[in-house]
Amino acid sequence: MTNWMKTIFITLFLSQICFSQSQSLEDKIYYAVDSFVAQPSAENLKSLNITENIFWKNPKTKTKDELLAIVILNCNKAYYENQFNQLQSAISSYEKAWKTYQKYKLNNYDIVEYCLKPLGNLYTIIGDYDNAENTIKEYYYIATQHKNQQQQYAAVLNLSNVYQNSGKIDLAINLLEKTIQTEKLSKTQKGILLNNLGNNYVLIYRRPIPPVPPIKEHFFENLEGSYLEAIKLLQTDKTQTETLANCYRNLASINLQWQKFDLANSYFEKAKNYFHTTPNLSTRKIAQFKYEEASLLFQQQKLKESTSAITAVFKILIPNYSNKKSVLPNQKSLYSETTLLDALDLKAAILSKENQPKKALDAYQLAFYIEELLANMMIYENSKIINQNRVRLRTEKCIAIYDLLYQKEQKQSYIEAAFQLAEQSKSGVLKNYLSQNKTISQKQKGYIVQLQNWSNLILKEQQKGNLANIKKINEAIEKQNGLMLSLKQIRAENNASEKETTDIKALLAKLEKDKAMMIEYFSGFEKMYFFILDSNRIRLDFYWDNHTATPRIISFLDYFSDANKIIDNLSNYNHYGHSLYKMLKLPVNSNYKNLIIIPDGILNFLPFEALITEESNTTNFAQMHFILNDFNIGYENSAQFYLSPNQKNNNPEKKVLGIFPVFEKTSLELSYSKNEMQSIRQNFEGSYLANTNATFENFKKNAANYSILHLSTHADAGDIVSPASIKFFDQDILYSELYHLNLNPDLVVLSACETGIGKLYKGEGSMSVARGFQFAGAQNLLFSLWKVNDYTTSVFMDSFYRNIKSGQSYLEANANAKRDFLKNPNISNAKKSPYYWSAFVYYGAIEKKDNSLYYATIILGIVTAIALIWLLIRYRNEKSARNSQKRKL
Repeated sequence: MTNWMKTIFITLFLSQICFSQSQSLEDKIYYAVDSFVAQPSAENLKSLNITENIFWKNPKTKTKDELLAIVILNCNKAYYENQFNQLQSAISSYEKAWKTYQKYKLNNYDIVEYCLKPLGNLYTIIGDYDNAENTIKEYYYIATQHKNQQQQYAAVLNLSNVYQNSGKIDLAINLLEKTIQTEKLSKTQKGILLNNLGNNYVLIYRRPIPPVPPIKEHFFENLEGSYLEAIKLLQTDKTQTETLANCYRNLASINLQWQKFDLANSYFEKAKNYFHTTPNLSTRKIAQFKYEEASLLFQQQKLKESTSAITAVFKILIPNYSNKKSVLPNQKSLYSETTLLDALDLKAAILSKENQPKKALDAYQLAFYIEELLANMMIYENSKIINQNRVRLRTEKCIAIYDLLYQKEQKQSYIEAAFQLAEQSKSGVLKNYLSQNKTISQKQKGYIVQLQNWSNLILKEQQKGNLANIKKINEAIEKQNGLMLSLKQIRAENNASEKETTDIKALLAKLEKDKAMMIEYFSGFEKMYFFILDSNRIRLDFYWDNHTATPRIISFLDYFSDANKIIDNLSNYNHYGHSLYKMLKLPVNSNYKNLIIIPDGILNFLPFEALITEESNTTNFAQMHFILNDFNIGYENSAQFYLSPNQKNNNPEKKVLGIFPVFEKTSLELSYSKNEMQSIRQNFEGSYLANTNATFENFKKNAANYSILHLSTHADAGDIVSPASIKFFDQDILYSELYHLNLNPDLVVLSACETGIGKLYKGEGSMSVARGFQFAGAQNLLFSLWKVNDYTTSVFMDSFYRNIKSGQSYLEANANAKRDFLKNPNISNAKKSPYYWSAFVYYGAIEKKDNSLYYATIILGIVTAIALIWLLIRYRNEKSARNSQKRKL
């Protein structure tokens, strides 16, 4: 359509809307929809936007028929926005339709088919898995109420896709297998589910970390057979050409991994034949297929052909794209599109193979830009964390390129650029939350709190298993969706925030001031990188094979799974502890006495203090060469946390709020917890809530009034399904229930089991109780990495608090408490095993707190006392002199 034709179309349209007084508002909306559908184009979408704006600006009270008309308009608009690659706009339009439909309790429209199904699929495409799961579960519930089996089946299929893409492979397999076994399915339905099931079986055997199930004999041959069975079932239905193409694409993919290139190419050609006979394919699907072809060619080292296919992807997805001036698109032409993201990543990989590293970095930078656009569309924490894995793979490739460039050109700027990328991958969700929490409105904070509360309710209800109240869960999901849409509306009005960069000069200066060195780890898929910061410089090193490093770390961690494992295998512990020390390239004894470690991946669970700097044959733990003897070791989530100034607590005088449930006369009794309480009480004033007083409500009421929060109780690390939690006297609290306590303590001490353990995500860290307190505002924390012993914990805590009382920093107090423990003559050698003393790790500031006010008060008191004594002596002397003079008279 030419420009003058577009102008005429919109002019005629506006005339109809504005001047046709005889039509009702409802009729005008339907006329606008019909006119657009007759001539759909990206340009003509403006007409629907104009109609929608006029509708909502009209002050007249809206009837249900008019509201339903605007819902239908939004659903149609979303459908075509998706067709025209306006992904973000399509999601927004579907969301508005659903919000209006819910708010005004509308009916007489298949909202599942025309809104919720496509909306759930779009959420899955962009990686917003929490929203996708909630939306699909909601329409499954609606379909169940209306006994719509076709929509129930669609929900199962789409939910399995969400589980598959978000790493919940076991849930996907269970859902698909159960459906295949128990439901009455057509051949087509069974074929589609078998194809999905095959994908999940492949993924479960690709998982990089245990537990990996044992591979059954002929597993992969049978897997290939399952795809072929799916094809056989689907070939009876002529409408399933796209699904058949997907089956052959999957077969091509697995044969490519097995290096069976001829067979992979053969299957892909069959996929291509079916794909191109499929009617009404969207441009995104065409581009996605072309990208897969490019990927297939790349893995066969056919770089020229792969480049040509990627160029075709850019031409399909980017209007007016031309590769005459540059091989890469202009950043201004990019938008939220995952296929475009994948294409840029593949383009970067091609450029790397062609020995064009700087151009590869340019391509990756464009991919990072799209990633940010996608991230800004997400509300839920879990979705953001999962998507960081995709970012980390790209980050690793960029670090490798920067390292290569440094080796060639010896420019320090390359190492610094690599470090910045590694830093941006560290606890991104936590950093973003803490940063935004300082600037967002109270209204937005309120929505976030409510959203988290509903999430927690769903989690707790789901933990009941078969006894869970499905209606209650669905109502909570409905409330979540409403809050999520409100939050999105607020955030859409604000510009996306850019990622913070780390001030490297300031970081190095602070390390020198603190007499500290820092090691930041980046655990990649192929290599484990080390950034070493000391002597005003950054160095980059790596351990080659991360696939062997992770099992070695896990094997060492196994020594801490039971109190007797180290004692029973002391020689092996010595050997492997030293081997891991060398592998992680930790420093030898130096002039720096403080060592800051920023762990990554499985290293988040490693007690570095317990590593061995030099092997020995001694059985005396006090004489073993632990790295603890050389350094005060502290930890941080990222260098930015170390660099950022600690917020001042409103209570400069150290007072303790102690929580001691004790659980007397129960199976949970902590018999030495009372001793722990008494020893802390001797050193610090405060409020010590024991037994029935140690409730969560009492903790919330009092926490803001104390500088040190000490919780001596039970905690649970959770598992894949159940989240980490901490036990108060009256209830168990999930780690995510701590997020919005809005605390600002000087120190939080979690004297309980596994408070630093939870579901692990590379980069973001562990979803643990400690993380919950970090979200709540705690910056200095002491917490545990495994199940701690009640007695030895009380001894350790006694020493820790005495060290703080004597003026030591929290870092020094922790390190010296461990050294005191090893030197303590009252503790047996067996109890001096690292199992008992290395469980507690300290995250936070390493400098001593400013005690000037405290000491000034003491000095002032001393000076005042001396002055009073002097005045008293003077007074007595003068009185004595007067009495003597009277006697003389």
